[in-house]
Amino acid sequence: MATPLQIACIADNTKIAQAAMAEIAKRYKIVDITRKRRAETQAVDVIVVLGGDGFMLQAMHQFMARNLPFYGMNCGTVGFLMNTYSPSRLIERIADARSHILYPLRMYTRNLQGKDYELLAINEVSLFRQSRQAAKIRITVDHVVRVPEMIADGVLVATPAGSTAYNSSASGPIIPLGANIISLTPLSPFRPRRWKGALLNHNSSVTFEVLEPEKRPVSTVADFTEVRDVVSVAIHEQQKTSIKLLFDPEHNLEERIIKEQFM
Repeated sequence: MATPLQIACIADNTKIAQAAMAEIAKRYKIVDITRKRRAETQAVDVIVVLGGDGFMLQAMHQFMARNLPFYGMNCGTVGFLMNTYSPSRLIERIADARSHILYPLRMYTRNLQGKDYELLAINEVSLFRQSRQAAKIRITVDHVVRVPEMIADGVLVATPAGSTAYNSSASGPIIPLGANIISLTPLSPFRPRRWKGALLNHNSSVTFEVLEPEKRPVSTVADFTEVRDVVSVAIHEQQKTSIKLLFDPEHNLEERIIKEQFM
């Protein structure tokens, strides 16, 4: 006899997500993955996430070290990373789901005070001006200076999964999964005036140097974690870390990304 699928379930604090959590708990045996002792949750096979895309992003950051697949059900707005919510046949849906592997970006940054930070980003790493003055940033790709001085509101590097998020709003390209590329996208660039960014090999290393950081302060954000007053930011794909997302066959992520290009 096959071992029953052991599921953990976490929910956003919204009324919709909490009501969904209560319904799931009535129908299925749920393992509490929020317990601090790892031994108490090591039997879990999958994490069911109830909420929107933002909450899924938080869940992946919080639990990616567990090396467990994530199966989301949309209790938010867009739900790009989520499946349709239904409490029925949950175990069967998870068993039949297709998986997509995501690789996050690793960001190393240093601020004006000389403090170093290291963060992961599943969607994108962004740099933003902190004041009324535009940022001045030098861009280096694989140890070659490609843009000696960019004057803009900022710049970002996006993964394929993140290319449909803020990157798309900034007129960056939508990248199909499996394309093995990342997007380098400027935010409201003034100089170079006509530069639209670049598509880079996923193995590329990207370095941003903030010019005049005291006069033109810049912050950097890895998904939702911000570091202010930075002087340099280095980014590369973290291939040692992988995140598995599960999707119903009719709602797979690759098809959603393709559809976004025709919206």
